[in-house]
Amino acid sequence: MLQLSRTLLRSRYWHRGRWVSTWTPLATAFNSPPARRLNFTRDDVGLFCMPELRGFEGFYLLRDNAESRTQELISEAISDQRRRKMVDIFDELSDTLCKVADLAEFVRIAHPQSKYTQAAEQACISICGVVESLNTHKPIYQALSHVVQHGDKLPTSEVDRHVARLFLFDFEQCGIHLPEEERLRVVRLNDYILQLGQKFMSGAVQPSVLPRHHVPEAIRNYFPTSGDNVIITGLCTNAANVQVREAAYRLYLQPSDSQENLLRDLLLCRHELARSCGFETYAHRALNGSTMERPEIVHEFIDELSEKLRPRAEADFAKMTQMKRRECGREGAMVEVWDTPYFTTQMRRQSLEEQTNEFLPYFSLGGCMEGLDNLLRALYGVRLENTEMEPGESWHNDIYKLAVVHEREGLLGYIYCDFFERTGKPNQDCHFTIKGGKRLADGTYQLPVVVVMLGLAQPRWSGPTLLSPARVDNLFHEMGHAMHSMLARTEHQHVTGTRCATDFAEVPSVLMEYFASDPRVLRTFARHFQTHEPISEDMLRRLCASKHLFAASETQLQVFYSALDQEYHGAGAQKSGSSTETLRSVQSRFYSLPYVENTAWQLRFSHLVGYGAKYYAYLVSKTIASWIWQTYFEANPFNRQAGEKYRSEILAHGGAVPSRKLVANFLQREMTPSVLADSLIAEIDADESKIKDLISRS
Repeated sequence: MLQLSRTLLRSRYWHRGRWVSTWTPLATAFNSPPARRLNFTRDDVGLFCMPELRGFEGFYLLRDNAESRTQELISEAISDQRRRKMVDIFDELSDTLCKVADLAEFVRIAHPQSKYTQAAEQACISICGVVESLNTHKPIYQALSHVVQHGDKLPTSEVDRHVARLFLFDFEQCGIHLPEEERLRVVRLNDYILQLGQKFMSGAVQPSVLPRHHVPEAIRNYFPTSGDNVIITGLCTNAANVQVREAAYRLYLQPSDSQENLLRDLLLCRHELARSCGFETYAHRALNGSTMERPEIVHEFIDELSEKLRPRAEADFAKMTQMKRRECGREGAMVEVWDTPYFTTQMRRQSLEEQTNEFLPYFSLGGCMEGLDNLLRALYGVRLENTEMEPGESWHNDIYKLAVVHEREGLLGYIYCDFFERTGKPNQDCHFTIKGGKRLADGTYQLPVVVVMLGLAQPRWSGPTLLSPARVDNLFHEMGHAMHSMLARTEHQHVTGTRCATDFAEVPSVLMEYFASDPRVLRTFARHFQTHEPISEDMLRRLCASKHLFAASETQLQVFYSALDQEYHGAGAQKSGSSTETLRSVQSRFYSLPYVENTAWQLRFSHLVGYGAKYYAYLVSKTIASWIWQTYFEANPFNRQAGEKYRSEILAHGGAVPSRKLVANFLQREMTPSVLADSLIAEIDADESKIKDLISRS
């Protein structure tokens, strides 16, 4: 708290009856348009300070160097005169390839110049070719397998042995341990699964095009048209007209034979792949090495949580039904699946008196970055320093570079902030690892480098970029990923930072959302960008409460999605019958609102491709984050002792220690499905109590 107080004293004081603030240098930098840097004297240092990337041709040199070093490492791994631990050789092999592949993948999608994106794409393809070649290299696989099964000839730690097992599992995903005919079948299945996934995702976002007479005339003008057709591009969840919401839902989610065939083939091929690799189902394969470990534990967690959620979710839906009846004037009206987002928004406006954009002026980008800096100083003794970039270091002139500096350890790494929208840039909030941290042979540490990408509006000379509460949450979330990379101190790059189990990777980022939703944290930086006046206590209470409206019903929806994903990738994958029949059955068990006839929502559920059998991961990550918050930070979100413990026992390890073991040791309790479910239910009940209290006082 002392550290935090000093920070606040530097930035706020009382003058003539009101608060006056001066922005810190960090806030000032992010509240101003990035300065265009003119260079007349200094040489370009290359993208990310890599001399090879002074020009796009450097990608070809990086690729060639990586391929050459890969051959040297293969020779070392299979040599009888090997003098390094096998896991160290494999980790250098992984690091060599990842430093090119990760960098090239980011540049491919983010660089504004086509010559760079094309060179980066060629590098990606080349490195993928190297990886495919490694996946068929029997001698290096056999050398690793022998070490995992019989131990290395050099002394190894438990972490070394764990990471070696991870490398071996990655190898065996491609069937290298199988007889040649079976291995080739696994390769073909993997290729076909990739193609099916791409086609399914493409179809999932295609609009529904229908003859005009399929849409009631009274609402036809709400949708775009083309000739005699009406085009339905989405669900219109926040439309005030209930007929529009219903029509959009029914028409956009109509069954599609082509999508159904793609999904069925995808699920069947995944099941066959898993069986070929020795797993009972694809879910068993996907959960191997995860926090939950087995699909049976996921099912138990989903069942426990579902049972406890149902009465709470039904209470939410009862409130929505009352709101719908008042609005439409029909006593028998019932809330439907197309109504829930709309009435959540209405509840914010009616009960919490939330006005559109009323919070925006209090969350300038610079103010939010100052808030993050305050929090990181308090918890970890870490500060964010805006750092001037060298000529040629960035891919655009609106990028910020942050040095992450610890008060005792010094420089921990760099975060490049690509925060603003621009033509050709993907419209997504995400975190990219450019270079992972690892211990080097000389005892020094390879500093991590990451990029945080957002899609914010460009700042104007008349004022800074302003963030909605949802955008503030996203900023804290993505910075949570970045700090996971910065604060990790692993021996091996393969398991640094976010390179851990999928159902654990979101825990640090979701935990940061808890800090972004806590009034005590928001008070440290939420102030008007013009007057510097702090946000009022009334607004603060309403803002924090609005984030938890109808939390039970929203969580129940996530449980339903997770259960459906598990069902699709379980033993039922090989059964006959449509995916919609499965959907209807799962929805009746796990969701309080009924299935809508002649709809096939799952055929637009693109997460089935990227998160097959792992959709539950967000729910489990949120539950673990909630448990950590309640145990260590709810009483005091600036607790330095808790922050240091969290870093040393969770963040520092990345994926070097099994995540289930990390969580159990940190929370001093076995991570059973019942304990996890109780933790989330306790949070939902506490938030509901706060909302009721706030509404009753308003």
